[in-house]
Amino acid sequence: MESLKTIYADLHIHIGRTGSGRPVKITGSRSLTLEAILEEAAFRKGLDLIGVIDCHVPEVLDELTQLIESGRVIELSEGGLRFDEVTLILGTEIEVKEESSKGPIHLLAYMPTLKAMRTFSSWLSEHMTNITLSTQRFFNGTARDIQYKTKALGGLFVPAHVFTPFKSLYGVGVTQSLSEILDPDAIDAIELGLSSDTEMAEQLLELRQFPFLSNSDAHSLAKIAREYQTMRVKAATFSELKKVLKHEEGRAILANYGLNPRLGKYHRSRCADCQADVESELMGQPCPACGSKRLIKGVYERLVELCPGELLSGMETIAHPPYIHQVPLDFIPGIGKKTLMKLLDHFGTEMAILHEVPIEALEKVVGEEIAERIVRAREGTLTIQAGGAGHFGKIT
Repeated sequence: MESLKTIYADLHIHIGRTGSGRPVKITGSRSLTLEAILEEAAFRKGLDLIGVIDCHVPEVLDELTQLIESGRVIELSEGGLRFDEVTLILGTEIEVKEESSKGPIHLLAYMPTLKAMRTFSSWLSEHMTNITLSTQRFFNGTARDIQYKTKALGGLFVPAHVFTPFKSLYGVGVTQSLSEILDPDAIDAIELGLSSDTEMAEQLLELRQFPFLSNSDAHSLAKIAREYQTMRVKAATFSELKKVLKHEEGRAILANYGLNPRLGKYHRSRCADCQADVESELMGQPCPACGSKRLIKGVYERLVELCPGELLSGMETIAHPPYIHQVPLDFIPGIGKKTLMKLLDHFGTEMAILHEVPIEALEKVVGEEIAERIVRAREGTLTIQAGGAGHFGKIT
């Protein structure tokens, strides 16, 4: 049997600006360029596989071509682009508003090669007002059209952050079932998002047939690998990722790592103005505490609404790996920029600090108290105050 290894993967990273300074993700950091992402992922985060989901932008495609021509990046025969110790998977995030949906939803498509992404980009340009920007609205077509075009090009299709209150499948899209908008047979995985985990997602019985991805949706370099997964593969390539999602030949997601849902920005229903907790039935009414009408329904409350009573007959289910509630280093009290740099100088990458460095070695660098917090972050035993209405939860 061929030798398999464990890799770290974050498959949802935005580009803030092109190399020439043109905006891609308007809300993304100016420092979030393609080359900066590659260097951050390889040398600071310690990731093996990344999905950059603004690769449909023509200037980004040109940058990648230039990197290949210069020899800094290699296009792999098994799919993906290799830079040093990290492989880039070419992805794009697309916004769709179906007539049957309550609001717009976000979808992810990943392509195996630069040629396939150029073809996909050209096709998208016929359905978008501005192909140079991230997550643009898809018009004169449906979500299923995107699914089938993705499959025709040998790509992978994943609904994005499916529970967030804005622009997601269950937050504002479907009333009850994903089949209202999407073809279940053309879905390769489900991206959970920052305010949910496997236990929450499995309450929706129709999701039990799909693999779950936990990704950062990074809008800045620091947020890369805020959430990620470990995978068992032969190599970090597109074809191996495809096998992982299909559970073929021993490939698999071994564990999802992410925020405790209570740390997510939209876990509980809350007033966006005064941050008072509110009951779901008050949505659309004034806040009892301040009178504001900016009440945002939490993921937790939305799941309560959606959960069916019994398993649908004949539905295939798969066993999901553990979801490990892990707090990113920059969430941990006492770890500012200087302390983080000290840790990185001593131990190399954030993955090494979060997974591998023994507590005795951590204590020698940052002291007993912070070392203990890092270990508790690994174990998911830090005390948390829940987030909501666009505000992250806190470590208390």
